[in-house]
Amino acid sequence: MFDNKTILITGGTGSFGKKYTETLLRLYRPKKIIIFSRDELKQFEMQQTYNDSCMRYFIGDVRDKERLNMAMRGVDYVIHAAALKQVPAAEYNPMECIKTNINGAENVIHAALHNQVKKVIALSTDKAASPINLYGATKLASDKLFVAANNISGSQDTQFSVVRYGNVVGSRGSVVPFFKKLIAEQTDHLPITHLEMTRFWITLQQGVDFVLKNFARMSGGEIFIPKIPSIKLTELAKAIAPDIPIKEIGIRPGEKLHEVMCPQDDSYHTFEFEDHFVIGPTIRFYSRSNDFSTNQLGETGKPVEHGFEYNSLTNEDFLNVEQIAQLNESLGI
Repeated sequence: MFDNKTILITGGTGSFGKKYTETLLRLYRPKKIIIFSRDELKQFEMQQTYNDSCMRYFIGDVRDKERLNMAMRGVDYVIHAAALKQVPAAEYNPMECIKTNINGAENVIHAALHNQVKKVIALSTDKAASPINLYGATKLASDKLFVAANNISGSQDTQFSVVRYGNVVGSRGSVVPFFKKLIAEQTDHLPITHLEMTRFWITLQQGVDFVLKNFARMSGGEIFIPKIPSIKLTELAKAIAPDIPIKEIGIRPGEKLHEVMCPQDDSYHTFEFEDHFVIGPTIRFYSRSNDFSTNQLGETGKPVEHGFEYNSLTNEDFLNVEQIAQLNESLGI
């Protein structure tokens, strides 16, 4: 579906954007791939690897609606990956997080509607489910904006959906590169904020493939959540450095002990499919179907039980130390 199409990725110089670009170039023949981001150095570095004739690089910030409008001319599909994502940084710089994650989301929506983009998928996070930190709260607000955008598209065909998943193995700013850096510096311990902490775990390629598939699945208004394994952070530390002691240092500002992707309160409009969940909107759409039990690929889901919660602690699928080590080795990290 991406052959001879124009795709724009906000925050496209990040880990996800680069892997998404690599995958598009490998599997399809896109007309254009537009990388929209604000860091000229990262764009320059990305151009050294991704310099196909279809590649375009736009310097711009999602806070700038006019620049987004210009960048989206003739665009068929948008992946909104730009965000301020560091939990402690958001706690200490709340207005900056709000300007990018909420106001930026609104600008993406207006630009997509103005340019009659066909489909938009916004990347979310497990921290948007029952949030306790500002980052999660801004992403929940962003999710709500993208869902509600389907009601303001009117007679246009523009569709907006959300993809939510957990921590990406080895992505920039995640715990694996941090542990590796400490090990290279010959640390005498690996810091863990809490010994019981769990997290959902997904590879970058799995995240990209999930987003690609959901462009075909989406009707507009749903939140897609993949079924992925959980890990204990202590097990991760043992898999990376079995001989280095672990030291508990205390939970950081805004940090959760366990993560949730399908909150209990959303269970009455959550559907379970073979390899993913879908959270339907709480609002009613007036110009399109409100049935999210069947997607555009004909896949059918069943309603979950009331009170169901997809939680990293109670997840049925947990990776042990050996499985984590094998996964890290397969990814070269």
